Amino acid sequence: MVGVDNGSRDGSADLLAQALGPGNVLSLPRSTSFGESVAEVLEKLPPAGREEWIWLLHDDCAPDRRALEELLTAAAQDPKAAVLGPKLRDWLHRRRLLELGVTVGRTGRRDTGLEPLEFDQGQHDGTRETLSVSTAGMLIKREVWERVGGLDPFLPIFRDDLDLCWRVRNAGHKVLVVTSAVAWHAEAAARRRRRITVSGDHPRRLDRRNAIFVVMANLPFRAMLWALLRNVLGSAVRTLLFIVSKQPANALDEVLALGSVLGHPGRLLRARRARRQGRRKGYRRIKWFLTPPGAAYRRLVDMVQSFLAGQAPVDAAGRHHIATDPDAEQELAPPPDTGAFQRFIGRPGVILMIGLTLVTLAAERSLLGGERLGGGALVPVIGGARDLWDFYTEGFHDIGLGSTDPAPPYVAVIAALSTLFFGKTWLAVSVLLLGSVPLAGATAYLATRHVIPGVPARAWAAATYALLPVATGAIAAGRLGTAVVFVLVPLYAWLLGVVLLAADRRRARRAAWALGLWLAVGTAFVPLVYPLFAVLGVLGAVAFGGAVRTRGPRKGGGAGVSMIIALAVPPALLLPWLASLVTDPGRLLLEAGLHDPALVDQTLAPESLLALSPGGPGLPPFWVTAGLVVTALAALLMRRQRMIVAIGWGVALYGVLAAILVSRITVEGARVWPGVPLAFAGTGLVVLVGLTAHRLPELRASGGLRRLGAVAIAAVAFSTPLLAAGFWVATGVRGPLVGDAPDVMPALAAARTANGERTVVLKGSSFTVLHGRGPLLGESELPTASQERARLANAVRGLVGGRGGDAATLGQLGVGMVAVAPPVPAELAATLDSQPSLERMSLSKDGGGLWRLAEPVTRVPVQPVGVWHTMWLYAQGAMVLVVALLAAPGRRQEESAEPGAVALAGA
Repeated sequence: MVGVDNGSRDGSADLLAQALGPGNVLSLPRSTSFGESVAEVLEKLPPAGREEWIWLLHDDCAPDRRALEELLTAAAQDPKAAVLGPKLRDWLHRRRLLELGVTVGRTGRRDTGLEPLEFDQGQHDGTRETLSVSTAGMLIKREVWERVGGLDPFLPIFRDDLDLCWRVRNAGHKVLVVTSAVAWHAEAAARRRRRITVSGDHPRRLDRRNAIFVVMANLPFRAMLWALLRNVLGSAVRTLLFIVSKQPANALDEVLALGSVLGHPGRLLRARRARRQGRRKGYRRIKWFLTPPGAAYRRLVDMVQSFLAGQAPVDAAGRHHIATDPDAEQELAPPPDTGAFQRFIGRPGVILMIGLTLVTLAAERSLLGGERLGGGALVPVIGGARDLWDFYTEGFHDIGLGSTDPAPPYVAVIAALSTLFFGKTWLAVSVLLLGSVPLAGATAYLATRHVIPGVPARAWAAATYALLPVATGAIAAGRLGTAVVFVLVPLYAWLLGVVLLAADRRRARRAAWALGLWLAVGTAFVPLVYPLFAVLGVLGAVAFGGAVRTRGPRKGGGAGVSMIIALAVPPALLLPWLASLVTDPGRLLLEAGLHDPALVDQTLAPESLLALSPGGPGLPPFWVTAGLVVTALAALLMRRQRMIVAIGWGVALYGVLAAILVSRITVEGARVWPGVPLAFAGTGLVVLVGLTAHRLPELRASGGLRRLGAVAIAAVAFSTPLLAAGFWVATGVRGPLVGDAPDVMPALAAARTANGERTVVLKGSSFTVLHGRGPLLGESELPTASQERARLANAVRGLVGGRGGDAATLGQLGVGMVAVAPPVPAELAATLDSQPSLERMSLSKDGGGLWRLAEPVTRVPVQPVGVWHTMWLYAQGAMVLVVALLAAPGRRQEESAEPGAVALAGA
């Protein structure tokens, strides 16, 4: 037995000399790699015969006393075995498995085939073939070692064992893992318990570089090209995840590792030339030991889940060593695995989502399967993601009478979501509007996971919130803006709580940026959200800012600075559209879509507001939500948690008062719909009842009248979601929203206006101007020039009233067609027929009427676009990206780092 001391400074050389004898210890420089050390020893030891074996041990590896015996026994039983390795367990946690052989994916990701923190219970026992074993405890024939060239000097550490075993298998030999032989390995270099002296590169960069190099050097040519493509794309994805999770050092390591391999093609070619013997033939056997392709997709899912959980986006199978958990019980056996699908389906949140989805599908049965969703506040949905992007980015909108005003920013949100749905705008709108009930239930359930401790109370709160009258009313009236904000309100509440109460400054800052980003999304759909939330945010910062400073080590400005960040993001992202609303304050009270007086109750009853019913089509009776209000009133009788009760009722009263105020304001001839303020009120009541629900078991256990009272309160509370769901399913969607809305633009008019002429569509006492097609989302909300609009309105009134000479004005404004939506009044048809400048083209009961102007039509000139518009779009995109990065979860700080100065001998 020979020991090698690579320039140790802790007395290890003396220990080796005492144990092995001074003549059996070889001293080498600190920069000598493991492979070079073994080569030096073998150079000084002459071959002893054909059956000579080499047993390799690391200084941080402790084999069992019978490990060598078991390895030699397994070697004697299989003559083709040239490399054998033991079962490796963790040095500190003696029953945890480290390796039972190692394989690799085509992207170089290391795969042990073990679950994180898996205990050794004999479940993997048995001698079997594998792709590779670790050099820590490796037994290899000296003849085979010398034939394949030993460990590659270019791989001083990490993946040198994989490369060696790959070459051994290409030479026609077997690699076995012998589980009856056990060794404990500390992995001091991989776990960074000591400094790496064989290379100046970072351990992660070195490991990733060697992984890519070994795969690229040992795969056949065609498989190597496919692996090259996967490595480039995979490294790009991992680099992006590292950047988003605020790990720039790891991102740099990923890029430099790939660049180190691709930047030296000569080195790779020489390595492939040295390994060409038996590579193609050996690959037929080796490919079955490589990581299956499906594991790469599971690994990607694990990476994303780790990122969302605030951990490092690194897959467990790709790490060089197992994850450690110092607090875990060493003797605790893992629970039986019931399957990922069963675990997912059995979660209460998933069950709630499935239930709400089924209720939604049953209630919206009349809207499903239609050709075009539209009606109420929602214009018929046409076009795709490309059309919306063009509309949002163009400086001059050639629609209506032409406009240079900025497009509503919610168009960009719909366009982005439509892009994710393969360009299908109708699918994106359907998910947001028709799916707002299950989506709101999901956000409410997730947002209360750290607020409401009991799962039944959380499920009740989420279901009750999702089925509030605001949601069903928004769907029936086609209010896309309210539907989106209704989904986001629980998210606002959760992020506001993190901003105000989190003791960790970094977490509070991330929550502030995330809150600002989501608040900007809600403000883009419903501008009223911003002032409503700003009042609550400022009051919360004033009330809770001092309390947080007394609870934890929060530094750097506290809740006030975080709240300033959250409230500053929406104005910064939504300029200059938000500035245009300031010049017209009435538009601040409107939302995305059409503002139709028929969608609002002009005289909203007080009991409707108290029952959280905003009025309009598709709303349930007030007694459906009466149970929620009664339960919240009962919470006032509790002597404990008075602060929670006060805050909940304060938010509810604030929302109700705001709803009363906005419902009394008239904008553009119609009252403002108070749905969003009532969503705030409903959130306060739902959270209030959910937080006090834990008192019910105490009251029930008391017996007597308290027991009856607890049962009655529970029954009244559950009556709200049950009655709301039952009423909605029984009556369906009762409102102007339909699944097969007619096209506003007549097909004949679209065909005859191919040269840019506009069409005036008359419907009742109102009219709209179209340009070759129906309006896209957001186009009908663009303000038009007041003078031109007044001229057009005057000409339309004169045309309908039979006044002559108005057709020439229409022609000057670019109008070439006049369409009347069905049904067409006989008097109006006769009046238009009597106009000498109009020529009837069609008239039917179902299709309406169409007249063509005989006057010359002047095309509306396209106005030049200023350079500031393009610059602002780039700036806006950059700001969104920066805010998203600042709001990303990032990597959590470990509570207690694993001690790096643990003596291996003492462990």
